[in-house]
Amino acid sequence: MGWQTTGDVTEFLAAAGPYLLKERARNTVILTVTEAMRAGPAGASRAGDPAARPLLGWWSEPAGQVGGAFLHTPQFPVVLTAVAPAVAAELAGVTLAGRAVPGVNAAPAVAEAFAAAWRKVHGGQVGVHVHRNQRLYRLAELSWPDPAPDGSARIAAEADVPLVADWFTAFAVEVHDMGAGADQFAAARERVSYGGVTVWQAGGQPVAIAGATRQVAGMARIGPVYTPPGFRGRGYGSAVTAAASQRLLEAGAEDALLYTDLANPVSNSIYQRIGYRAVEDRVVLEFTAD
Repeated sequence: MGWQTTGDVTEFLAAAGPYLLKERARNTVILTVTEAMRAGPAGASRAGDPAARPLLGWWSEPAGQVGGAFLHTPQFPVVLTAVAPAVAAELAGVTLAGRAVPGVNAAPAVAEAFAAAWRKVHGGQVGVHVHRNQRLYRLAELSWPDPAPDGSARIAAEADVPLVADWFTAFAVEVHDMGAGADQFAAARERVSYGGVTVWQAGGQPVAIAGATRQVAGMARIGPVYTPPGFRGRGYGSAVTAAASQRLLEAGAEDALLYTDLANPVSNSIYQRIGYRAVEDRVVLEFTAD
């Protein structure tokens, strides 16, 4: 009983995979990130300083079955599944107490329990702030924007990697991602390598992009979606999201998912208009020196 941790994605998926797959939509972040780790360069998740590697873990119930899981990639919040508040508190106060953790991403009650334990173990010298309230959406039935904007969709190619990296960076800065300072070139190249970026092109130039994760267990997630400020208000974001969603369906995905920031009513309404329906809400809490 209790939390068990590993830096080995294969070991983690062997233990926690069946549990995660029972709620594949709600566990989309952990499933898609571990799939990227598994499919990435051999040994990449094990290289370098141990403190800089992703850490994964699962909670074992008294009977031995897995009842929770987490993923922590340095610079980013801990992503935690649905667990009891006491289980979240043990993760923060014992299992991760010596690790640098900038925040937590979980259901509100779970995140609050984690944050309270984190403050306690650090003697109260930690500020806790709401970084983002977000909503998970699942595609019900795709509805293309009508009228459609000018232009058409295409899959990003190797030559697009610098542009995709620049726009990934601009997106991260604009939405204040905790890892906004990270170099996005490797992420852009990896996404492009498996066709995971859709470009909307109009007037002979790219005007919007939509990323997509690798498909795992019949599920994939759209994001980020970015339209540079000079091209906004013309429907390009809706169109590129619809095109990326259509591509996931054609590739056999049973669930196409995406997250929105609840503070952005525009994106929430856009995604609902093209067929996305709410699944659950989560909160990202940020920890700072108090």
